[in-house]
Formats: sequence, C-alpha cells, structure tokens
Amino acid sequence: MRKLDKLVLKAFWGPFLVTFAVTEFIFLTRFILLYFDEIAGRDVGFDVYGRLFFYFGLMVVPVSMPLAVLLSSLMCFGNLGEFSELTAVKSAGISVGRVIRPVSVVIVFITGFILWFNNTIQPWANLKGYSLLWDIKTTKATLSFKEGVFNNDLPGYSIKISKKYADGSLKNVLIYDHSENSGNRHVTVADSARTYTILGGTYLVFELFKGVDYVEDVDKSSGDGNTSDFAKNSFSHTKKFINMRSFKMTPTDEDQFKNHAIMKSIRQLSDDGDSLRRNYQLAVRSMVTMASQYYSYHFQTMGEGAKKMPTTWVDSLITAREKLPATLQNSDLTASALSSAKSRLTSIETDDLLMYDRRKTMYKNDLEWNHKFTTAISCLVMFLIGAPLGAIIKKGGFGLPVLVAIIFFILMYVLTIQGDKYAKEGTMWVPLAAWMSNLVLLGFGIYFLTKALNDSRLFEADVYRIALNRLKERFVAWKEKTPLFKKKSEAI
Repeated sequence: MRKLDKLVLKAFWGPFLVTFAVTEFIFLTRFILLYFDEIAGRDVGFDVYGRLFFYFGLMVVPVSMPLAVLLSSLMCFGNLGEFSELTAVKSAGISVGRVIRPVSVVIVFITGFILWFNNTIQPWANLKGYSLLWDIKTTKATLSFKEGVFNNDLPGYSIKISKKYADGSLKNVLIYDHSENSGNRHVTVADSARTYTILGGTYLVFELFKGVDYVEDVDKSSGDGNTSDFAKNSFSHTKKFINMRSFKMTPTDEDQFKNHAIMKSIRQLSDDGDSLRRNYQLAVRSMVTMASQYYSYHFQTMGEGAKKMPTTWVDSLITAREKLPATLQNSDLTASALSSAKSRLTSIETDDLLMYDRRKTMYKNDLEWNHKFTTAISCLVMFLIGAPLGAIIKKGGFGLPVLVAIIFFILMYVLTIQGDKYAKEGTMWVPLAAWMSNLVLLGFGIYFLTKALNDSRLFEADVYRIALNRLKERFVAWKEKTPLFKKKSEAI
C-alpha cells in the first residue's frame, strides 16, 4: 500500500467511526422516543431494556450508515483540502480520482456488508426487537397507588387509599373484590396497611390493620335454609394475597411476527412475491369465471327459439321490444337485467376492494425486497456526493460538512418516503419508486465528481464575485451602445 493510500485511509477512518457512532446514537434515540410512552414504567428489569436497545441499535444500522459515509467523506477530503494536503498531491500530478480511489474501495466493501446485513442480521433483529417490544407493551406498568383515586391495575380488584407515606405504608384502605365477577359484594375497609411481594414478586400481600370485611349474599348456594344475606367480620390484623401474574412479562411466540415483510430475507421476499403474484392472477381469473355466470345473454332459460337468435338481440330489448318473440315479450326482461346489473355492480365493487388489498400486499413485499438493495447502494451514492464535494469545499470539522450532509440526507429521506407512498398506492412502478432517491442523488454525485476532477472552484465566493463584475461591465457596455440610453444621457 502506498503512502498516499495510507494517508487518505487514516484521514477517513477516524471521522467515519466518530460519525457512525453519532448517527447511530441519534437514530437509536429517535427510535426509543417513538415507543417511549409504551415501554416506560414497565417493571421488566434493565437486562430486558438492554436487549431491546441492542436490537433497536441493529435495526438503525442500515439507516445511519449512509449518513455516516456522507459525513465522514466530507470531513476526510475537506480536511485534506483545508490543510493543503490535497493541493500538494494535485501539484505532484496526482488526480483527485486517484486520491479518492482507496476510500472508494472501502465504501464498496461497506456497501456489500450492508447488503449482507439487510439480508441476514436485520430480519433477525426486527423479529427479536418487535416481539420483545410487544412483550414489554403488553406488560402492566409498575403498580402505583395514587391518593384518593381508585386503582384498577390488579385484575379483579379496585383499591383506593387516602394517604401514602414515604415508608410504603397506606392509610384508610378500601378494597373491592371483583375476582368472582359478582359485583360489589365483597368489600374490605382498613384503617392502615402495608404492602410487599413474595415468591419473587408473584404475589402481592396486603397486610391490613384495624378494619372490617363485608360480604353480601353469603352461602346462598348451599340450599340448607341456614343462609344469611350479609356478613360482617371485624379484624385487627389480617393479610390478603393478590396474584401479580399480569405484571410479569410473558414471552410471545415469535412465529406470530414472522409473516411481516421486514422479518424476511431477500430469498423469502422473492418467493413470497412470486406466490402473491400467482395467487393474484388466479383470483382475477376466478373473478371473470364467476362473473360470467350472472349474465343471461347465453339464453340458458329462454327456450329453443331464443337460442337461434344472434347476440345483437340484447340491444333490441330497449329499442324494438315488440320485434321479439311472444315468449320474450311477456317477461319483464328489462327490470330483470337492471336488477342483475346492480347486483353485479355491488359484487364487483367488493371484489375490487379485495383485489386492491392483494395488490397492496404485493407492492409492500416488492418494496421491501428493493429496499434491501437501495439502503446498501445509498452508501455508495452518498460517498459519490461527499468525497468530491469535500474536495471542492475544502472545509473539515463538524461545521459546513454537517450542514451539507443534513441537506442531502433530508432530500434522500423525503424522496424515499414519497417513493414508498407512491409504490404502496400503486401510482408508480415499485422499482422506480424504491430507487427514486438513489437515482436523483446519483445525478448530484456525478455532477460533483465531474467538477472535482476538473478542479472546479464551485463554492468559492471569488468565482461568483468575478462573474458578477463581468456581467455588470457587459451591461454597462451594452447600455452605452444602446441609442435609447444615449439620448437620455444627452438630454440630462
């Protein structure tokens, strides 16, 4: 490896690792904030949250990598230009293309890595992450009693307290026991209480002091005649055990999530696409076959004489009904045809909605298949923008490169979202919609690369200042040559 390649790669790896860590953190934070309300306050332990954040971190790698490549390439070649290293290299007769070449090889490997990542790691991370997220979302939040408010988090119980102390003890406790679904027939009132859990948090223990237990309709089912409508039991100290199973996280069967497109590899998406298209074509053919059964122009019940008539007789039903045979004149064929047409119209509208759902599923599957490649190729496209642009701007650091990177990333994001919308609605060919952002940005990349190879001073203010002065000089010269302006100046 030549010294030039070592110099360029050394200038690239540092910014790349830093920018990738920063972009990964930003997108991971955005992902967490998106589901924060659904996962916060769940008593599931830090290890579960750690696993969830790990899966989330893997999910955002394909999104953060293009931005990291854009930023790092801008900073790398911007630093080389700012400290005149790029100028020294070019003065030695080495072109910008030769300087970019070692980093471009690295970017090709990164592109291949992201493609492999999208095909293997990301589906696994999506499956694990979203199934774990579902488990956390369906887990009840940590039990918390608010003063003067009924708490219904415990299944079968409604509990109210008037005061809660710092040591966890409670004052004036009211418990409605609905565990038997018999209404408010079992009520417990206590002057004070304290709570704690046993058996690893499986049961919550209410230790009650100085209270009364009220039970209505006691033992009415015995039928021995010795029943009471109401029972009242006073106590000075008692315990009530409540199952806390609903507050424990129970793992969900991951097979329930495997049918989603983001959980599948390229091969699986390709097979699903073929199956969806084949089923769609069969559904269309079956619709045509079923629809033909509802038309009466085949004269299935019109008699022998009607079978010999040409098919143009349908038009004559409206214009020349009297010309039809007597067997047809006596039947109200027009009303029957109208009723049949309305029935078929309703059926066709229903079938159209079903077919639209089938097409939408196909579009989503094909879109996800294309995104496996577009997110990988976007790394290469971003490099084609960042490397020549950094060589032209000649500014490193996190200032101007960050601003430029944000502009192009927002453009890529907007085009991607818009393309996905068009693809899912079926208004644009799915491959074109999926690759739209890369195609547009590739045009920018080729333009900037051409300017960099030609040593263009595209972003230097002096170039535009000189061009503006020349334009002013030409305008003044044209003004002096124009007769109209000459007459005005002479008159003044």
